[in-house]
Amino acid sequence: MPTVTLRGLTILPDMVIHFDLSREKSVLAVEAAMMGDQELFVVTQKDPDVKDPDLEQVYAIGTIVTVKQVTKLPDHMIRVLVEGRFRAELVSFQKETSFLTSTVNILSEAEETLDEAEKEAMLRTVKEEFAQYTVCFPKIGANIGRQVEESTDLGKLMDQITINIPLSFQKKQQVLSAVGLRERFFVLTAFLANEVEVVQIKNKLVVQVRKNIDQTQKEYVLREQLRYIRKELGEDETFSDIRQFEEGLEKLRAGKEVKDKIRKEIARFRSVAGSSAESAVERAYIETLLELPWDKASRDSADLDRAQEILEEQHYGLEKVKERILEFLAVRIMTKKGESPIICLVGPPGTGKTSIAKSIAEALHKKYVRICLGGVRDEAEIRGHRKTYVGAMPGRIVTGLRQAGVKNPLMLLDEIDKVSSDYKGDTSSALLEVLDSEQNSRFRDHYVEIPIDLSEVLFIATANSTETIPKPLLDRMELIEINSYTVNEKFHIAKEHLLQKQLGKNGLSADILQITDGALKEMIASYTREAGVRGLERKIGEVCRKSAREILQKKKSRVRVTSANLAHYLGKSRYDRNRANEKDEVGIVRGLAWTSVGGDTLQIEVNRMPGKGEIDLTGQMGDVMKESAMIAMSYVRSVSAKYKVAQEIFKKNDFHLHIPEGAVPKDGPSAGITMATAILSAVTEIPVCAKVAMTGEITLRGRVLPIGGLKEKLLAAKMAGIETVLVPGKNKKDMEEISAEIKNGLTIHYVETMEEVIEYAFVKKKGA
Repeated sequence: MPTVTLRGLTILPDMVIHFDLSREKSVLAVEAAMMGDQELFVVTQKDPDVKDPDLEQVYAIGTIVTVKQVTKLPDHMIRVLVEGRFRAELVSFQKETSFLTSTVNILSEAEETLDEAEKEAMLRTVKEEFAQYTVCFPKIGANIGRQVEESTDLGKLMDQITINIPLSFQKKQQVLSAVGLRERFFVLTAFLANEVEVVQIKNKLVVQVRKNIDQTQKEYVLREQLRYIRKELGEDETFSDIRQFEEGLEKLRAGKEVKDKIRKEIARFRSVAGSSAESAVERAYIETLLELPWDKASRDSADLDRAQEILEEQHYGLEKVKERILEFLAVRIMTKKGESPIICLVGPPGTGKTSIAKSIAEALHKKYVRICLGGVRDEAEIRGHRKTYVGAMPGRIVTGLRQAGVKNPLMLLDEIDKVSSDYKGDTSSALLEVLDSEQNSRFRDHYVEIPIDLSEVLFIATANSTETIPKPLLDRMELIEINSYTVNEKFHIAKEHLLQKQLGKNGLSADILQITDGALKEMIASYTREAGVRGLERKIGEVCRKSAREILQKKKSRVRVTSANLAHYLGKSRYDRNRANEKDEVGIVRGLAWTSVGGDTLQIEVNRMPGKGEIDLTGQMGDVMKESAMIAMSYVRSVSAKYKVAQEIFKKNDFHLHIPEGAVPKDGPSAGITMATAILSAVTEIPVCAKVAMTGEITLRGRVLPIGGLKEKLLAAKMAGIETVLVPGKNKKDMEEISAEIKNGLTIHYVETMEEVIEYAFVKKKGA
């Protein structure tokens, strides 16, 4: 028979259907059928995408159909109307002709023997299953329901149901392949029952989804109505805020006094109108109270060894600071609480005061809060504004606690020496309550109004100088001085900390850029002059930046910076390595001074010239230094007879005392013995040793009084190449705290009177 293979379509007996054909073989097969008895064998492909299927790629059972009508369509296509006749089994294909033919066996249902009772049972069962099916698909029931009810032929009934229900071609093929009535019965009823079950489950899901949608819609409508009502009453967001506040109050860890106050404020917030300004003030106030850590504390570290390891690892030197922090931690471990000390780190800029506070927080496992006090001049910055003011907010202390989230953080009060005062109040006086361990357990912020416990806060303050800190405030803090770093300390800090930090900042590594130890020492000696290491870090950063440019532009794989090529990266050296005078001179004496950025040496010059006995003082000297110059002149005149100096010299000569670098202001009493030595040298014309430097305050009778900043002064003397230093005798006890690294190479003489100073300072005549 002429044969057509169908794609995605199964035709059953008694089924009338039309389909389109485009393959040439199929079109020729239809034409051959029309030339003959109009009968055609159609069989379904297993895979619709195969163009020229063989016997294995089609199903074994097909249908013999009668071609009723053929219509030509554009693009060489035809539309064929057929009617199914019999089931037939495919035996073989013949492909010798221009179209496909096959050998088939016609199958008959009569071959299967069923008794009448079984056949009737099957007929009723199929009708019942179809009746249940039509409940789910009423349109199908309306189309063929009557035909099914009146049918008595079981085989035709099952084929008609299969034809009219929406099944995939694979499932229809299963019904077609079921030649026997019994087999076809089980296949079809299973399909019907399964479809009914699927539809029932689908309907349940639809009902549930619709129910959920209806509930959501209902809630939305109710919320919109509620929102509109609240909007009309001016209470749009009030109730949700109140609910949140009450939930926050339940979770808050605080005492009864605090909770009662917050509960009272929530009640007040409920009573005020939602859109009024007072409502916004109340909302902000309640939020602040709920966010403060009233009874919430972090657990401090009890590992003394780990704390020491962190401090040693992150900071070189600073032995006093480390020792004090470890003592505090030891007391905290022993007492389980202990009073938190109020430590003030005093020292020049760049000596690591702020960074060591951060390291202490890490060592103690404390939250870290930094409060910068530089330039703060409003008392409300500390105590907070009263709620009656527009834009009122808590003070910086309370804000710091709120930021930390615990009541026992480490709070750094940076630059406490730079707070100022004006008509808005005295800021330093406001800090008295904060930093007094007897009072700060009930610190009262003007905004919060509830006493806050600050006794567990570890306060660390930093200052460059104690001179500008008011005495009452200074008395409440434990001072720890962080002095200038020695050359060796600067070298270790640069090598172990600053170098790695700058390499990382500039996208470099130690493999790409190598800065030798000699280059670091040269950088310290010739390119920086400071007490700390901030300027040194900038110089290292400058070398890193220029090296990065070289690597990119000159395609270098590695850069090595040594003391020999350092000038290529930093230019000419800014400071001389040795600033001591080359030769002994009359009227020129080297003094030692303390500045806010470390120690320095001062060269004091005195000239004598004919005149009327006047004295000129230049070099931007302060009042104290001017008084020291007058005392020195008076002392020299009082001892002039001892040194065989005639009084007429003071009447017939003018004296000019000058301190070079006149643009830099200078003050303090510690240049007294230096000035006296210079004046005496000028009137006696005895030169002063160039390698001698001195420091000390002088009295009218020539006694030498103690001074401060001894470590910085000795460090400056050593950097300047001084060999001998004269120090007041009463400063001998301070020498014990100065490291041997600074004292090595210096000959230190302790002097009590000016006679001893002159003995060491004046160049001795031969034979004297």
